[in-house]
Amino acid sequence: MKNLLDVIPMGVCTDSYKAGHYAMYPDALMMSAYGEFRQPFENDKEDNRFVFFGIKYIVENFLCKKWTADDIVDAEAFYKTHNAGNTPYPFPRELFEKFVTENDGYFPVKVQALPEGTCAHIHVPVYQISAEGEYSKLVTFIETVMTHIWYPCNVATLSRRVRDVIESAFEESVDDEFSWLINYKLHDFGFRGCATFEQSVIGGSAHLLNFKGSDTMSACYYAQFVLNKGKPIGESIPATEHSVMTAWKTEQDAIENMIKKFGDGLFACVLDSYDYEHCLAKVLPAIKEKKEAKKGHFVMRPDSGDPKESVLMGLHYGEKCWGTIENKKGFKIINNASVIQGDGVDYSTIKIILRAVMDEGYSAADVTFGMGAGLVQKHNRDTMGFATKLSYIKYEDGTSRDIMKYPKRDGGKSSLPGMFKVIRNELGIPIIYHVEDECPTGGEDLLKTVYNCGPVEGAFSETFDELRDRVASEWTKLPKLYNPISESLKERIAEWVIAKKVEITSL
Repeated sequence: MKNLLDVIPMGVCTDSYKAGHYAMYPDALMMSAYGEFRQPFENDKEDNRFVFFGIKYIVENFLCKKWTADDIVDAEAFYKTHNAGNTPYPFPRELFEKFVTENDGYFPVKVQALPEGTCAHIHVPVYQISAEGEYSKLVTFIETVMTHIWYPCNVATLSRRVRDVIESAFEESVDDEFSWLINYKLHDFGFRGCATFEQSVIGGSAHLLNFKGSDTMSACYYAQFVLNKGKPIGESIPATEHSVMTAWKTEQDAIENMIKKFGDGLFACVLDSYDYEHCLAKVLPAIKEKKEAKKGHFVMRPDSGDPKESVLMGLHYGEKCWGTIENKKGFKIINNASVIQGDGVDYSTIKIILRAVMDEGYSAADVTFGMGAGLVQKHNRDTMGFATKLSYIKYEDGTSRDIMKYPKRDGGKSSLPGMFKVIRNELGIPIIYHVEDECPTGGEDLLKTVYNCGPVEGAFSETFDELRDRVASEWTKLPKLYNPISESLKERIAEWVIAKKVEITSL
């Protein structure tokens, strides 16, 4: 069985209407478009930051794929019957043939993008696409594939926001020398919740920018051996599922087998195959001696019921069975045991559970979270309102024009006019400038060329560890809420809006 891109030509890897746009654009010497997040994660009014990640995957797997003459023949066979009534659909065959011949099959655009792992505020362009000459009319042909960047950015941003919650709980209730445990407090349970295998790799890798715990081995392998030169990225522990627990005659037998095989280290058992509270109250005391003899750490996992109640019940019975110690901050730590909650977990429930845990006197170190579909599946392009829009054109006669979408009935869908550069201000915050405007700080443009009518050597030379460090450093330095549009660009926008209103009124 071949991979999809071995059987589907790149010439049809876009939305239908994109294929015909070459015939609708005016003649031009150059055109440019950009991509941005237009709204905060889930419309959060207090935090409009995002984490940028995933452009390497898109560039290397799609843009750097050479087109061939056979690909165009295959695409044409499709377009012949794609129009309504099984009639020919317009597509730029001549332009396709031209760059296959003249550009060694590489798609003829230039792409600039933020460095992987960059943290910024919504509206900051994450990439900029430009095309010149007769290829200008292809500038938005790859928009559909490029727009897929919303997905890894969403996952990375959600994962980071959860880390903020956990870090806050650790600051309140966990001794500082154990802050390293934060890296393992959100575990990726999402592989089976993914729509495709590819999604598990992309989304799972995005999560690993913020945490080290994951059961999505496809992503762990990719991050380790493709992105990090073989250095380990993701970790997990031996754990039962309900099939294992119910295969034994009793839950006690199943747990004792785990203790025998893995009891000298970390291991987890799901405890609600029949009666969660009964297992906590009766089975745990029965295996206590064998568990303590092995001196390992037992992770108790509820998988049904109210998430907050399930966690608290596990902690109460864990304390009753194995006892606790009090840490320096006055919170209880269960002796060599803890709870992992992986059912019904999302950003909101994690905050609720951690608050309840600490209100009961337990440390946040006593709880780990597993997130499945909520981490990698239950969000979409509208979660942060991602869009790619044309923003600049230089016409065939040499005149140029900044382009801006400005819908009267939905200002949230407005786009930015011109070609852009992104430069940090004196506080290190990425700010958007028109390419023609001066930046007071005189810093370097964060939009780096990652593809230029073909692969760019060294475009993605950083390791995954370096990306992790970038996220950790930049995220905490940014204010939670900020408008990154420079004053000079605001002035350009205002002038454009006034001019457009005058034009419309005069019609």
